Amino acid sequence: MKKYLISGGGTGGHIFPAVSIANELRRQDPNCEILFVGAEGRMEMERVPAAGYNIVGLKVEGLDRKNIFRNVKVVWNLLRSMAKVRGIIKDFKPDVAVGVGGYASGAALKVAQQMGIPVVLQEQNSFAGVTNKMLAKGAEKICVAYTGMERFFPADKIILTGNPVRQNLLAKIDKKEAYEYFGLNPNKPTLMVMGGSLGARTINQAMIAGLERLKESGIQVIWQTGKIYYQDALKAYEPYRCDEIKVTDFLSRMDYAYAVADLVVSRAGASSISELSLLGKPSILVPSPNVAEDHQTHNARALSDKGAAILVRDVEAVDIMVDTALKTISSAEKLQSLSENVLKLAYPNSAEKIVDEILKLA
Repeated sequence: MKKYLISGGGTGGHIFPAVSIANELRRQDPNCEILFVGAEGRMEMERVPAAGYNIVGLKVEGLDRKNIFRNVKVVWNLLRSMAKVRGIIKDFKPDVAVGVGGYASGAALKVAQQMGIPVVLQEQNSFAGVTNKMLAKGAEKICVAYTGMERFFPADKIILTGNPVRQNLLAKIDKKEAYEYFGLNPNKPTLMVMGGSLGARTINQAMIAGLERLKESGIQVIWQTGKIYYQDALKAYEPYRCDEIKVTDFLSRMDYAYAVADLVVSRAGASSISELSLLGKPSILVPSPNVAEDHQTHNARALSDKGAAILVRDVEAVDIMVDTALKTISSAEKLQSLSENVLKLAYPNSAEKIVDEILKLA
């Protein structure tokens, strides 16, 4: 029986690919054993068990660039976490360790490399993360989602696989059912606006600024605010309340939301971009400025430079996002061109390709 250690997390962008890889490993090798290693207090500690996998938490966090003295504690916790991983690997004896980025994977994969366990890395972004760059030299294979990653990794280790996405998004959807689920009209254009599970402040501010125009436009809107901004969004929405604008803190049926959306406004995280590409969805991308190495802007440019998405910078979103969305959704020609171009950038069967590499090493 083969055993696999998968480590990483912190955001949905790391967790969705990790769980997709685990699901595909289980599909191809039903008798295998899989153990996740995550960071205590982060999203993976809930999401991974919910997907049916065991997870062990490490007390790890990023370096504090503002308060250097706090890093004494950060380094101490990192060393203790590496000692803990050593024990985990001795007990579990994995055949291969897989890293998807995030704080936990730095500690877990470094120890795996030291203990002679073959390592596969999965890099979701067009601008490689610090953890994966640090681990690249000792990795056997590095699975990437964008061309040109030789600037970060040894060329002979790179395999272009794309990013695995949530499997349920690719299932065939009954569109009539999806419209009924949201209480929407199939004959009207639908705009979906999302800011991820926590929400995106700027996107929500832009929506609030544009509520009057959206109500008068004759289109339908699904507006996912995220939990943090939900109450403020509801308050702002009250004077414009109408059947055409649906406000929710969380979309439990993302498959239905994508099915009815003619245009999507989103942050430019790797998972979102992979989903939009595979589904051929026209999009306006508003990259978050609050991420390492500004990688979301690099992700968005990789699409906008090829006419596969429209890039709206965070600083200009409140002024132009809603107008850009209304102009785009009213042009069937523009929507078609965005859809055709983004489909060309999609990488289907990413999880299978990554698992093929893992199985070869095992």
